[in-house]
Amino acid sequence: MELKNLRKENELVDLFCTMAEIPSPSLHEEKVIDWICDYCQKNNLQCETDNYKNIYITVPATDETKEPILLSSHLDVIGDDSPVETYLDGDLIKAKGRTLGADDKAGVANALYFAKELVKRPDFKHGGLEVHFTRDEESGMTGIKNTDFSKINSKYVLVLDSDALGQCLVAGASYVKVDLKINAPKGGHSGNDIGDNTRENAAKLIADLVSDMPQGVYYMENGKVVTSCNIGGITSGDLEVTNVINTDAHATYSIRSSNKEKENELIQTMKETVEAFNQQYQGIATAVIEFHEKMPMFEKNEDEYMPILFETAAKKVGLEPEISTFHAGAETHIYANKTNAKGEKFSPYLIGLATVCNMHSAREYVDYKTMLKGQELLSELFDAYNK
Repeated sequence: MELKNLRKENELVDLFCTMAEIPSPSLHEEKVIDWICDYCQKNNLQCETDNYKNIYITVPATDETKEPILLSSHLDVIGDDSPVETYLDGDLIKAKGRTLGADDKAGVANALYFAKELVKRPDFKHGGLEVHFTRDEESGMTGIKNTDFSKINSKYVLVLDSDALGQCLVAGASYVKVDLKINAPKGGHSGNDIGDNTRENAAKLIADLVSDMPQGVYYMENGKVVTSCNIGGITSGDLEVTNVINTDAHATYSIRSSNKEKENELIQTMKETVEAFNQQYQGIATAVIEFHEKMPMFEKNEDEYMPILFETAAKKVGLEPEISTFHAGAETHIYANKTNAKGEKFSPYLIGLATVCNMHSAREYVDYKTMLKGQELLSELFDAYNK
């Protein structure tokens, strides 16, 4: 089947392809924002934007005794503003010569289509649907960081940004950047001063210190990585200059963890390693280690309601659900550390409503049948939530 025929037959596929064909690189999402706002106006959806041009869509409750739920996706994609030409390869939707943008327009399409269809069900008793589309998730998460959370009444948040149909991810890792620096102030000439045992080469010292530091998986639970530490790089001296005893060296690390206790334990281990180094080289060299939180962790909460509901809904539509954690970052991390308009702490989950492969590359594709099944899953989950 050709894609144009599939688009005529299936409104969700057409919606996805239409938005995928509107380039929206990070911080340049204006065209797709305007298109969505126009779509909402044509389909009786309440839509507004904030000062940062994030989008808020509301389907009012038909039963005030029930609670609303929020669907969240991001509008920006990896890639430039060059034309996007979609085509069908078997069951796979791809883009010619560039990224498709199914991350996260598959999520946007599923949320927007569901909201449009829900408006057509005025007799269905529900607590309301909120939809939030953010900018700039890929490059800096400035969209979610500039979200006006006072506009959101839902407690439960389904972030539709997982890459596999049937996933419900309940925790995600933080990102802490670590700077490790060594100063060996005497330095000197590698010929004249090499025999002076009060002089140490910072390049050698940082190699020794790095070898004593944790590297790789620090803690696992149920076969999943919970806490890890990875060296990013080491710099010292000049590769073309070999006759200098280097005075400075710098290494960087990333710490990822979805368990605060284990993250703190790892940080303490790294601090103690540096303290031992400083005691060994007192008066000769000094090491300094600094920790900078770049993304807060998304810790698993004790509320099992949504994962249980998701598992039941998935099985009802013929899917085998995956309830697990992920060792990376997403907008769930920001929601998990914020409160809604009622002052309630959000309970976010990273949800997969389509299978997207080779994300962020010219080989990216989405299996359109998984996107259709994802809509079925979303409908079943929403119905179960409002029973």
